[in-house]
Amino acid sequence: MSEGKRRTAGRPAGSGKSTSGHSQSLVRGLNLLERLAASPGGLALSELAEEAGFAPSTTHRLLQALQSQGFVSQDSELGVWKIDVKTFRIGNSFLEARDFVGTSRPFLRHLTAQTGETANLGVRDDGTAVFLAQSESPQMMRMITRLGSRAPLHASGVGKALMAWLPEDEVERILDERGLARLTENTLHSLESLREGLAEIRHQGFACDREEHAIGLHCVAACIHDEHGIPLAAISVSGPVARIPEERLLELGQLVRETAAEITARLGGRVPEAW
Repeated sequence: MSEGKRRTAGRPAGSGKSTSGHSQSLVRGLNLLERLAASPGGLALSELAEEAGFAPSTTHRLLQALQSQGFVSQDSELGVWKIDVKTFRIGNSFLEARDFVGTSRPFLRHLTAQTGETANLGVRDDGTAVFLAQSESPQMMRMITRLGSRAPLHASGVGKALMAWLPEDEVERILDERGLARLTENTLHSLESLREGLAEIRHQGFACDREEHAIGLHCVAACIHDEHGIPLAAISVSGPVARIPEERLLELGQLVRETAAEITARLGGRVPEAW
């Protein structure tokens, strides 16, 4: 094989100067898709070109290419451009394939590194919180939850974080079926105290378990939401009261809330506004 042929062997067809041009067109096309996705009512060609910083002729050429593949469409009456069904299908496939447990694990490990305490991930199942993942504290005295174990929604940090964002009729159904069993003297065992507690969680964005599930244990938790703002899971940081006194709950709560929001964003979810 000649030296010239050796240099080009294995090079993809169409490589060279045109590759950068194709890449630039791809990036610009994706830019337009993102802007249209953020505008459910659609955008006129001039508006889209101005937002993206492209010439109208360039914008129109890119839109035509996207339209030919079913990613965008133009409203024949209003003249605005919108995302089309293929874009929706691609986005929906991501939502169906998302692995919130796998996505959350690095965040749990980071929480443990930051706080020195055990971090957990739990979901709601049959009116209880079930723990699915954990990052253990390196401390000799630490909180350990067996994976697969359950806790009442009203008497655990993860459970209350999940319950706070459920529709009112769903909360009523759970309470009718499960009641408000008192696990410790600090458990919220009246409907009034629970409602006040859930309202506080929605206001501050995280839940606190002040020895409500087990004496000597404090916990803070925050909810991970799906694209509709519905609870998908919750993460928590737990440890002995000696290391997590009352004055540290707020600090840890803010950290857990911010981490849950990061995971929510990574999964394509949406953190709802407080009720």
